[in-house]
Amino acid sequence: MALLRIRKYPDDVLKQPARPVENIDGSLNSFVESMTQTMYAAPGVGLAAPQVGDSRRIIVLDTDHENIGKHLLKLINPVIVEAEGSITWEEGCLSVVDFTADVERHAKVLVRAWTPDEKEIDIEATDLLAVALQHEIDHLDGRLFIDRISRIKRELYRRKRLKMIKEGKPDGKPPAAARI
Repeated sequence: MALLRIRKYPDDVLKQPARPVENIDGSLNSFVESMTQTMYAAPGVGLAAPQVGDSRRIIVLDTDHENIGKHLLKLINPVIVEAEGSITWEEGCLSVVDFTADVERHAKVLVRAWTPDEKEIDIEATDLLAVALQHEIDHLDGRLFIDRISRIKRELYRRKRLKMIKEGKPDGKPPAAARI
């Protein structure tokens, strides 16, 4: 498996909605494995295909840092079918370097998706898993967590990021905490 290059804001690929996966086949497995290895190497909690320049609706997630791989989710065409409540969580992102912010999300979600072995599954999630699922599905819809914060905070980050790029620091490190 090869590590993939994680695209960073303001890369245009991060703003494009991903297309559904039409056929789940063996060629998908190798890509999903590369995504998984890239997520762990970053290190992050989740990774969506658009973050590595692929326009398919695929995400990988592992919110259990103490048992790496034990609760790994590899999801194809995930969709939120139910959501309720509200929770605020400090989020960061592998594609949004040097920045975290409190983001309001649903406290509980039910996500329906397919696995690489062609099984349809439902995932009921709360807390970090619910936040991570919503965060990664946002990526599939061409949204970043910074699209969910105030316009002023977003603009301040945009200016900071453009300055980093101008100064030759385009791949700064994402914050150590809350990388989703």
